[in-house]
Amino acid sequence: MHEIKPYLSPGFLLDKYRIDKLLGAGGFSLVYLAYHIPTKARVVIKEYYPDGWAERMPGGRVNAVSDDLKTKYNLGIKRFFAEVSAVSKVDHPNIVRVSNVFRANNTLYMVMNYDEGQDLRFYVKKHRSKLTQKFLTSIFPPLLRGLQAFHDQGLLHLDIKPANILLLKKGAPLLLDFGAVQHFNVEGTTVQQQTLTLGYAPIEQHRHSNLGPWTDVYSAGATLYSCVTGKAPPPAPHRLEKDKMSSPSRLFSRYSKKLLTGIEGALHMDYRKRPQSPLELLDACFDKTDCTEDGYNTPVVTP
Repeated sequence: MHEIKPYLSPGFLLDKYRIDKLLGAGGFSLVYLAYHIPTKARVVIKEYYPDGWAERMPGGRVNAVSDDLKTKYNLGIKRFFAEVSAVSKVDHPNIVRVSNVFRANNTLYMVMNYDEGQDLRFYVKKHRSKLTQKFLTSIFPPLLRGLQAFHDQGLLHLDIKPANILLLKKGAPLLLDFGAVQHFNVEGTTVQQQTLTLGYAPIEQHRHSNLGPWTDVYSAGATLYSCVTGKAPPPAPHRLEKDKMSSPSRLFSRYSKKLLTGIEGALHMDYRKRPQSPLELLDACFDKTDCTEDGYNTPVVTP
């Protein structure tokens, strides 16, 4: 009997798109490179496919693996649709653009622009704590302004890390991956089930409560930390027991004291003592004279 793979095969026709290849898989989704037939444009399509809850049927349909999980699966689709619809309204040059959202195969699909480049993880690994301050100044101010626009729509990203920051060939940084996005309110929201990235997720994400802009600030600070040290901070629960995080202050000769102090502030375990917004983190880490006025399309300089 022919085994049905969990992902859509190359050549599969999905609405007005042709699937070209699988790019990756997460806890709740599959990501494809695809071709938009009417415009002949390459796009990225994310398919809601919760691992352990879903199974692929002949013809591409996705079903819950059991009747017991059907309610969770359907609620997951509704939540995914609500969040993706909200994300599609965010218009900022440093946030990847969502061009379409549609239902098919008993699941949900999000279509995004395809942009060529390398993710920040590649640069961190290649240069091993030797990324220059000029390089970081070309990336993070526009990125933090993009994140602020995201927050201004009442949304939290909740998975900021080097792998989710794309540096385009034309120079601009782009924030990717909305698989963990949630709405928030001023009191802080309670997180629903999601995957965490150890080292980049603050303690409140592990505790599933008190999420707010400060949560993304921690993750952005952890991303900056990885750029200057070559590695992520220790996981937040480990830091809570015994904080062995190396202080980046030993790197004063390579980076400004302002930047390193700002990073340490963003990584405070108490969310109330961190910068409370991306713009506050921007002001804490970078001098305005180092940034372009709009901060949107600063060319990425050589690391």
